[in-house]
Amino acid sequence: MKTFAELEAIRKKAQKDVRLRSGSGDVRVVVGMDNCGIEAGARQITIALMDEINKHNLQDVTVTQTECLGACRLEPMLELYEGEKKTTYVKLTPELARQIVTEHLVNGKTLKSQTIGVFER
Repeated sequence: MKTFAELEAIRKKAQKDVRLRSGSGDVRVVVGMDNCGIEAGARQITIALMDEINKHNLQDVTVTQTECLGACRLEPMLELYEGEKKTTYVKLTPELARQIVTEHLVNGKTLKSQTIGVFER
């Protein structure tokens, strides 16, 4: 049996997660969640992103999912949209996903070593 405090903590986390997926943010993070992405670890990437976004209390970020992003060999991958600017990150791990939140979303620095351009050369 859960205590009231435990239930309240679960409720607050669920509300944050719903806000992250509601589509109301200025910044969108789209994770490829087709079979290739899921098999490569996209679910763990999504969880790591949402945890780190909540940790930093970022209010203007939406996390969504899509089908295959078109480069299965580079999965798991995500596309980060900031207005008209799009950055595609590839070959991700949960740790790299957390680093993207901290470095790219919080500090404004693109992790160029994980972008699609580096892997397509």
